[in-house]
Amino acid sequence: MVVTNNFIIAFSSLIFTVMMYANIGGIHAFGAFNSRQLFAITSGNRLASGGRSTSLHMKYKKVFVAGASKGVGRHIVDKLVAKGSDVVALVRDDASLQELNAIQGVSAVKGDAFDYKTVEGAMDGCDAAVTTLGKGNVATGEKRVDYEGNSNVIEAAGILGVTRLILVTSVGCGSSKDAVPPSVLEVLKDTLAAKERAENLLIKYYTNMNWTIIRPGGLKSEPATGGALLTEDNTLAGVIHREDVADLVVRSLESPSTERKILTAVDPTIASAFNVEGRKVEEFVLA
Repeated sequence: MVVTNNFIIAFSSLIFTVMMYANIGGIHAFGAFNSRQLFAITSGNRLASGGRSTSLHMKYKKVFVAGASKGVGRHIVDKLVAKGSDVVALVRDDASLQELNAIQGVSAVKGDAFDYKTVEGAMDGCDAAVTTLGKGNVATGEKRVDYEGNSNVIEAAGILGVTRLILVTSVGCGSSKDAVPPSVLEVLKDTLAAKERAENLLIKYYTNMNWTIIRPGGLKSEPATGGALLTEDNTLAGVIHREDVADLVVRSLESPSTERKILTAVDPTIASAFNVEGRKVEEFVLA
């Protein structure tokens, strides 16, 4: 059997695509290519990752974080504390409980996001909430934290009167489906569908809440580049580091301009199979 070079290239591209977007459930993303500037940024000035707010403290004094034990959620905890907020972190294991409780300003609560009462009890007394809950493929019939856990966070916020909430989902949900190749959508359709259900729940029923939905592209666990941005362009995909997503989430939390917005998070300085060199991106300015 003769395998052509074109077939090998196409097959390799497909594998890269699926592996990169498998990150949405917490799976480490497949490596990107060389870093270089690909997009022309047309508006806005970005604060370098790790930079401080112009004020000494966050607008929100006590923030609930679901998914705080690792990945984007773990970086969010550090950044909130650095900005002066107290954090209530929901975790599932003893190691994370011990690690986070050792951080000044953090109160870690051991519990399962599938249990509504646990979520509500942990969130009680907070004035804002962030959820990064997600998991990759699960067994048939198994509940998905992408919806079940996130819906508990959303419901608890509504019941408790926590009117500021940020939900982190993924490119490929809702209006951003066209940004992801059909082959990837097919592989991840159940995970994306669960995340999209959580988005729709928040948008449809929590009309008195100042919510923000942030959809990152393919995630990588590498140091922040400081070059990531938010955009309302739902046709974009690409790669972004988890620490950069966390930076955008924390900055969005205290930005009134992000309220009731659905935003894509990408990093134009990272090359990937989805970036088109020279493509202009309208950056969403965090006021």
